[in-house]
Amino acid sequence: MKLIVGLGNPGKEYEQTRHNTGYMTLDYYANKYNFTFKLDTKLEGLISTGIINGKKVILLKPVTYMNLSGNSISKVLNYYKIDVKDMLVIHDDLDLHTGAIRFRSKGSAGGHNGLKSIISHVGENFNRCKIGIDKSNDTIAHVLSKFGKDELISINNAIEKVSDAIDDFINDKTFDEIMNKYNLKEKVEA
Repeated sequence: MKLIVGLGNPGKEYEQTRHNTGYMTLDYYANKYNFTFKLDTKLEGLISTGIINGKKVILLKPVTYMNLSGNSISKVLNYYKIDVKDMLVIHDDLDLHTGAIRFRSKGSAGGHNGLKSIISHVGENFNRCKIGIDKSNDTIAHVLSKFGKDELISINNAIEKVSDAIDDFINDKTFDEIMNKYNLKEKVEA
């Protein structure tokens, strides 16, 4: 069983914002496989389950708001008895150019409050996919702003590539193989 987590904030006002890149990726992936999200209040998340290539897959968008993402994730891991090594967390990253992709198997939060919350629940050793959103002098306003037209093209291309990487993760490619395959480019070109 695999758990794919997309970080973001719930609510209309946050849709298509930089901080919701994880949500956007899971929405794309769910659409690709005709998965439907349902709110599970006990697990504090929008959850979709299904079978891909004979494997059970759970997609999770925590609804705890970014800063408490670890609450929902730890509940889902415990409820479904999923090993942390079978989880992939997708999130935005200020330190990467818009549309750049970076997979890592462990690490610090790097100032990302969603990751801080997850680390407080499961430690630093979990698989993650960072999607670049660039930096700005006003970090809070930047992460809560919507992408420009050209940026959205880069983000959508990155999301497609991450979707392929999720397939590889579900199909039991090693995380080293995934990192070697998808960490090669600074940004996904059209």
